[in-house]
Amino acid sequence: MAINSNGVVNGVSSSINGNGTAMAIASNGAVNGESKAVWSNGTADYTVMEASLGIPRHLRIITIGAGASGLNMARHVELHMTNVEHVIYEKNEDVGVTSYSFAPEIFKYFKGVAEKYELYKYIRLSHMITGATWDESSSLWKLKIKNLESGELFDDWCDFLVNGSGILNNWKWPDISGLHSFKGALMHSAAWKDDHNLKGKTIAVLGCGSSGVQIVPTLQPEVKRLITFMRSPTWITAGYAQNKAGPGGANFSFSEKQKQEFRYDPATYIAYRKEVESELNMRFKLILKDSPEQAEAKRYSINEMKTKLGHDGHLIKHIIPDFAVGCRRPTPGNGYLEALTQDNVRVVTDNIEKVVENGIVLATGELLKVDALICATGFDISFFPRFKLIGRNGISLADQWKEMPEAYLSLAAENFPNYFMFLGPNAPIGHGSVLPIVEHAAKYIINVMKKMQVQGIITIAPTHAAVRDFNIHTTEYMKRTAWSTPCRSWFKNGKTDGPVVALHPGSRIHWFHMLEEPRYEDFEYTYSNNRFQYLGNGFSTKEAPGLDTTYYFDDPEKGYKSY
Repeated sequence: MAINSNGVVNGVSSSINGNGTAMAIASNGAVNGESKAVWSNGTADYTVMEASLGIPRHLRIITIGAGASGLNMARHVELHMTNVEHVIYEKNEDVGVTSYSFAPEIFKYFKGVAEKYELYKYIRLSHMITGATWDESSSLWKLKIKNLESGELFDDWCDFLVNGSGILNNWKWPDISGLHSFKGALMHSAAWKDDHNLKGKTIAVLGCGSSGVQIVPTLQPEVKRLITFMRSPTWITAGYAQNKAGPGGANFSFSEKQKQEFRYDPATYIAYRKEVESELNMRFKLILKDSPEQAEAKRYSINEMKTKLGHDGHLIKHIIPDFAVGCRRPTPGNGYLEALTQDNVRVVTDNIEKVVENGIVLATGELLKVDALICATGFDISFFPRFKLIGRNGISLADQWKEMPEAYLSLAAENFPNYFMFLGPNAPIGHGSVLPIVEHAAKYIINVMKKMQVQGIITIAPTHAAVRDFNIHTTEYMKRTAWSTPCRSWFKNGKTDGPVVALHPGSRIHWFHMLEEPRYEDFEYTYSNNRFQYLGNGFSTKEAPGLDTTYYFDDPEKGYKSY
């Protein structure tokens, strides 16, 4: 039978199986042993669905990426959704996050999570999405997949496409003439090579952002000579939750006694976590550029930096910024400033003319011979995925966001139905941990999908007006923040005075609060048929056999909400 764009077969809505074809439905509503909705006889225009209110329709979900977002999504789809099929495609050989090799414990942690909760059953490793196109006629996403091990190309499909590939995922080489003519070890901080032994070597580190300030103090004691290039100044700020850190704000190892206490006393463990998190949450006040907290952060940072640099006038001139603290990503950088003053470290502020086979040529003409060149030069943060993503009416997300990425609450995009993303444009990533952010985003996305499952909603996408109004507010709000002051930052996609595209107009708590109650009025929908057909046969799943049908007496005050 032919199925039209809203799932109607000869005027009667039909269940759809995994490959998008019509399925025969028995008189008792069972298909292949599963309970299915039964559509009763009625008028040519409308029929009552013979199913109770609350029965979810089948959904197929594809998530891109098995990092923190993908793993969290897998766990909570499993816990909170029924009648779903969930597949996660991960381009790398294992789960985890984009980071360099100095933190193998991070990979170990995420791998442990995947194993503990048996999440590998949802994940297809070494599989890369090469294209995704919205098919309006079937209301499905059609995907092109490549198996990176076998080279096989194949098609897949889903009702919902969730992009969890991450914001700092697509690393890039710096635009320097002759870079790849270098014959020594050439590495990027986001694609670290463990097979290179740098001990006793002369190395160069390009970049003084959050990666560079961690690499320099780590390698400085091991190498013969370290040359670090400083293109722009950067604030080295006080470490987070200093009273929970080691001496001087450094990392430390928990004692076995502490681990045992955390392991067997959940109240102590959660209290510790909340104390650390609370301090992170309070840091947003210093992001307001005219606040007392910003003034104090600037005063404290200047004093600390001058002290640790030994009042070296040349270094102080080039490293201490005149823009607000927080304009670039705040970086505690334990040991970084001290490393810059060591005898085997040279700080170069001259421009690079080119890279040659044996080193780096400065604009002054000087040749710096090095054995290894480490680029801590960041990522492409244009926000649209590396693969071609085509939405309604053939619109490419890359084209739509070419000038400026404009999302809905960082989670969705106009013209892209049933598409959600983690850490999209204007997410609250300017202060604090990313993990609670992806947890709240997953809760929002799952709640939207659950609503659609039971209420006959086939597609959902934010309206043009909602996206426009949110971005007008965001642009205006950013004028009061440190992020808007003149600094080159990935918050502004590498620009000095460009619009702040990466960050939410408010604190993390502000964003969490905003997501508690989805504004469904900001979306446009399509339905399988009549929008109230989901009401079904007049019965509710809450009155199924064995359930308490007087549940509303238990807590009469339950149900009132705060907004």
